[in-house]
Amino acid sequence: MRTYNIMLVGATGLVGRTLLKVLEERKFPVGKLMLLASEKSHGQHITFGGRSYAVETLSETAFQEDMDMAFFTAGGAISEKYVPLAAEKGIVAVDNSSIFRMDPKVPLVVPEVNPEDLEEGSRIIANPNCSTIQCMLPLKVLEENYGIKRIVYSTYQSVSGSGTRGLKDLDEDRQDFYPHRIRENLLPQIDVFLEDGYTKEEKKLMEESRKILHGKDLKITATAVRVPVRYGHGVSVNVELMEDFDLTDVKRKLSAFPGMTVIESKEAGDYPTPIEAEGTDTVYVGRVRRDPSLLSGLNLWVVADNLRKGAATNAVQIAELVVKKWEEER
Repeated sequence: MRTYNIMLVGATGLVGRTLLKVLEERKFPVGKLMLLASEKSHGQHITFGGRSYAVETLSETAFQEDMDMAFFTAGGAISEKYVPLAAEKGIVAVDNSSIFRMDPKVPLVVPEVNPEDLEEGSRIIANPNCSTIQCMLPLKVLEENYGIKRIVYSTYQSVSGSGTRGLKDLDEDRQDFYPHRIRENLLPQIDVFLEDGYTKEEKKLMEESRKILHGKDLKITATAVRVPVRYGHGVSVNVELMEDFDLTDVKRKLSAFPGMTVIESKEAGDYPTPIEAEGTDTVYVGRVRRDPSLLSGLNLWVVADNLRKGAATNAVQIAELVVKKWEEER
């Protein structure tokens, strides 16, 4: 396999550094590597593949036609300005922000779930929201086998989802970033409130799920909560299915799906938690049980590392799909 020239925008952030680690672990065929960040990070050195790379300042002239792919992990305002510039130069942009996710012309991809949405020639590819990504794996199994009528999400999201600012508020018991103290507390607000009373994070989860599962009329509601945990998101998912099910069969089908592990027994404490998920690329599912209030209701507990599968690893998996297509075309 040939190597590919890669750009990383936001190289010094939590997701950017995790993405570099994942690229190295998965032996992605990196040729030339360009690390970009804001001016305050200019000149910092980051080691990748045994070599030290100097971080360069992001600018419009950074996007050259000899680059093959660019990962964007620096937030919406940066992506909105620079992703189109990369695409214009023929560079495939894998964007971690929410800016392009609901654009009907932009694929929104979880590789285990909807790789077919990655159309040939796509220059901009959106990486879904962290909580959305981890929920899509079990929901894909349920949709394919039983059909889904309604989804209720309740998320328990770690502070690293807010980047270093969230970690600082928790670790130093500050209130510089969140509207309330996060240590020893729960905040039922992630992102800004919208006119209908939902937060932007809740809307992302609802709208992205419909796009990825190809269910534009799918009934979904969500409550997103920030919790005093450093890494790893947990999501309680309540699903109303279209067909009745055998619970043993559901667990068997979930266990057989790639990228997912079911932790399930009647032993006390036998369920996944963020601590077990931290540092892994696996989506863990537990507490699989019937909802007796519905004819075909099911409850799931879904946990994953939000920086890895919820962001960096999913982005690298998308890039691997792109490279596979390029190799097949050679």
